Amino acid sequence: MINPKIVDYIFSSASIQRWNDYPRMVELVELDKQAHKFIIAYFIAKHESDINYTHLIEAGIFEFLRRVVVTDIRPDVFRKALQKKSREINSWVISKLAPSLKEIANGTFLQKFEEYLNNPELYKKERFVLKAASYLATKWEFSIVYQTSQFLNDIDDVKKSVENEIEDYYELIGVRKIALNKKLGKIIDLSGRLRFQKRWAQTPRIPETSVLGHMLTVAIFGYFFSIEVNACEKRLQNNFFTALFHDLPEALTRDIITPVKYCVDELSEIIAEYEIEKINDDILPNIPETLHEEFSYILGLYDGIKEEFTNKIKNNGKIEIVDDISKYNIDKYEAIDGIALKQCDKLSAFVEASLSISHGIKSKELIGGKKEILKGLKEVQGVDFKLIATQIDEEFGSTGQTQAQMDFD
Repeated sequence: MINPKIVDYIFSSASIQRWNDYPRMVELVELDKQAHKFIIAYFIAKHESDINYTHLIEAGIFEFLRRVVVTDIRPDVFRKALQKKSREINSWVISKLAPSLKEIANGTFLQKFEEYLNNPELYKKERFVLKAASYLATKWEFSIVYQTSQFLNDIDDVKKSVENEIEDYYELIGVRKIALNKKLGKIIDLSGRLRFQKRWAQTPRIPETSVLGHMLTVAIFGYFFSIEVNACEKRLQNNFFTALFHDLPEALTRDIITPVKYCVDELSEIIAEYEIEKINDDILPNIPETLHEEFSYILGLYDGIKEEFTNKIKNNGKIEIVDDISKYNIDKYEAIDGIALKQCDKLSAFVEASLSISHGIKSKELIGGKKEILKGLKEVQGVDFKLIATQIDEEFGSTGQTQAQMDFD
């Protein structure tokens, strides 16, 4: 499904600083920006009628991976360089990533990646939506940077440049709604604030990861799982977006670590009830009514409860819980591999702990948590998550330096 080297590249984005030539009141990293971009892209796309969501997901992942490799180039310089030297830059990116990608889906993922980089006409509308989403995520970040940079003599020029760029995307209805700070803008703001909530908050880690960044890593793992089991398009899309939004309610409830959540009888049920209440009061009213049913489904709401990590289908419009999801691998069932996504969630947490320990920052919470997570990993539909975790741990533990670090040196 996925290998340690590509996992390393994905998580290296949590160490890539953004706006690092400006004073910042909080750390702004690439992983969080990319996660926010995907969330914004989802809502922009839902206002358009001609979006292929598999293409949107894949284009976003391709651009994310390219950005990780070219991290040392400022975004404005990178855009200009692409205009003149796109083929050379893209060839270099492929040369760096090919060893990590060539075995995924028997090489078809790498083939798609190369085609995407070399053909700017491929996924054209989806590229435009992602570009608009990237701009809005950057604009959101700049609002933070501006607060601590007003003493700099060029900051108002940057502000003007950022504000003027929005006109390039006004043909997209979702962009206009977000720009006018309508209801949808509240959801974009709410999701962006998840970058301030740190994972494993009770212990130091390197690199730190936020709830927002974690949501994207789980979504990307969910995508790779989906292509490994040959999921149909709707199932792949649902898996990705269910994972991408699985912790969104924590913007309203804050992250509650698992030992606390389950240490008191019925506490988890109380938290779940409160999450549903906040979703109904503060999230659903701020998204288009036509999207309520779909968004509730990927958030895991059904029959008055919330559970995103169960295998679900829609059968004649009714949500059903199923054991063998592979029997429903047809678009009309809108399947969600909840059990596998839970394994992706655990795998992401395992990587967070393993990476920090490999950097020499370890604690009893990280060591104990890592062992407990490993116990809960298992095989799902032929994908052995425990084996993947073991391989990741061996890679990080044996080299002392990750692949992405060596490439950047």
